[in-house]
Amino acid sequence: MAKNISRRGFIKTASLASLGLIATGCSTDEKKDAGHHNKAKGEMTRRVNHNTGDSVSILGYGCMRLPTVEGESAQKSNGEINQDEVNRQVDYAMASGVNYYDTSPAYCRGLSETVMGKALSRHPRDSYYIATKLSNFAPETWSHERSVEMFETSLRNLQTDYIDYYLLHCVGIGSFENLHGRFLDNGMLDFCKQMREQGKIRNLGFSYHGDVECFDEMLRMHDRGEAHWDFVQIQLNYINWEHPAEENERHITAKYLYDELVKRDIPVVIMEPLLGGSLANVAKPIAAKMRQRRPDESIPSWAFRFAAQPGVLTVLSGMTYMEHIKDNVATFSPLEPVSDDEHDFLLRVATEIVENDTVPCTACAYCMPCPYGINIPAIFAHFNKCVNDDNVLHDRRDPRYDEARRAFLVGYDRAVSPLRQADQCVGCGACVSHCPQTIDIPEQLARIDRYVEHLKLERPEHAGTA
Repeated sequence: MAKNISRRGFIKTASLASLGLIATGCSTDEKKDAGHHNKAKGEMTRRVNHNTGDSVSILGYGCMRLPTVEGESAQKSNGEINQDEVNRQVDYAMASGVNYYDTSPAYCRGLSETVMGKALSRHPRDSYYIATKLSNFAPETWSHERSVEMFETSLRNLQTDYIDYYLLHCVGIGSFENLHGRFLDNGMLDFCKQMREQGKIRNLGFSYHGDVECFDEMLRMHDRGEAHWDFVQIQLNYINWEHPAEENERHITAKYLYDELVKRDIPVVIMEPLLGGSLANVAKPIAAKMRQRRPDESIPSWAFRFAAQPGVLTVLSGMTYMEHIKDNVATFSPLEPVSDDEHDFLLRVATEIVENDTVPCTACAYCMPCPYGINIPAIFAHFNKCVNDDNVLHDRRDPRYDEARRAFLVGYDRAVSPLRQADQCVGCGACVSHCPQTIDIPEQLARIDRYVEHLKLERPEHAGTA
């Protein structure tokens, strides 16, 4: 099969998404790499929010991928969230200086706020900052009454009288109609401003995904005095810094988003520093270069250090496993900013990755459930892992072809049950409008299925191969 995702194709689909460290769980190698990181050398670095004087940990705790009883991420599993483990991890994070916790009514099948409310309420309220969101995605929740109810439910679930950082969630997904319907025409922006005046919201901002015209309009509202944004949450990583997050005439990059906020003196919160975990599991040749430069530090630490630009208040990481928390705490305790040489090195790495064959899925699972039962995130995760492990080969003459073929096919059946694989996709497109990455999901599933069929039709040269 010919390689049929171009560099421009990657750029088109590598857009803005949600937060997380390892999007699809933690493999043995990833846990080992996290444990390889050196211990914290000092105290957690903090940044001061000049709007309020808040001293915020540069590492923020993302609450989308909480651990389940089965030991998986709640974002990829329907299992019961492990409240005891969440409590243990929150206690460790608090003791390590992490004081910013980002959740949403939409995370973990609607359970994240409740679980985090139980975990955080065990600590003094003035020892942490809560960030949550107006996640009124469905049109039936756009009404003023339903949206206000969502805000009040967040307060109850989080066991608090006020929200430190409240966001209009996913500004830019859909169209201007969505922007106006969800936040403006229904009076919710005015409501949030009233809550800020009453102290029930201490900082008001938005998270941006998708259509840059919506981002620019929100900043124009700020400039005109129609809305004062105390902070804004964007996706920033060393891939999207210079490579446009979506193919458009303006070629919008993370650097553009960041610069627009910094010149307005708006504090920046970072999501997707690891691009859904893909920057924690880079291709082996790239990982070797990173380890040669910083042998005592993990692969994720490179991306986190890059994301902590000077205008950034906190960098979010969705941490499912204690290994992740410890590794990230070490990276930021204290933060060692990337040098000019390391900055240039990461931009060169970014170009190598963009020219790779992976699907830029962050496993946010907004595309799920698929009406035909397809496990979209798991399919993309397996394909990407095989690409990064150099097990997606197209040349039958390659001496590793049979070995790579077997690894792909056997691993595919183990990772995704046959009735949930890519060949079950009918191309209905129901998933596309929900993808913050703007991935053409049916096309990506089709190309993976073509590759799988190609492998199945090939006859291995050596006995015992798949």
